[in-house]
Amino acid sequence: MDIWLDPILQWLALPQHGLSTLFVVAFISATLLPMGSEPVLFGLVKLNPELFWPAILVATVGNTLGGMLSWWMGRGTLHAMKRWRDTPGHLRALSWLEKLGPKACLLSWLPVVGDPLCAVAGWLKMPFWPCTLYMTIGKFLRYLVMTAFLLWVFPWH
Repeated sequence: MDIWLDPILQWLALPQHGLSTLFVVAFISATLLPMGSEPVLFGLVKLNPELFWPAILVATVGNTLGGMLSWWMGRGTLHAMKRWRDTPGHLRALSWLEKLGPKACLLSWLPVVGDPLCAVAGWLKMPFWPCTLYMTIGKFLRYLVMTAFLLWVFPWH
């Protein structure tokens, strides 16, 4: 297995391939698919320290665009959610989200609940651009803090 895996990983770690790979992984991980982009971001920055800021920005853009897709998917699921409507959990979550409005999308960085939160914001027909702005801020801060922390724990040298 190492015979074919090592060359692929080395190829993906190259700066000319690493940023596009990071973008795709960050995009996919922001949808409802269970995937994490942080290890890819950390690996790329660890191998190419000069790409710290470009990698943070590429991961933020990819993850935000994935969150925007989740928002649109949530907008289209209104009919599928009729079964869940009027349950106590739904009513509490709905009340909380309606009170916070698009600012709730700041929490899109959270594991497990962050990506579905973007879909729920679309389902609730919250304004698209304010949600996108708050998603971007939350995702950028997550990538910045997480990568800086990992580089502090696992220094370059």
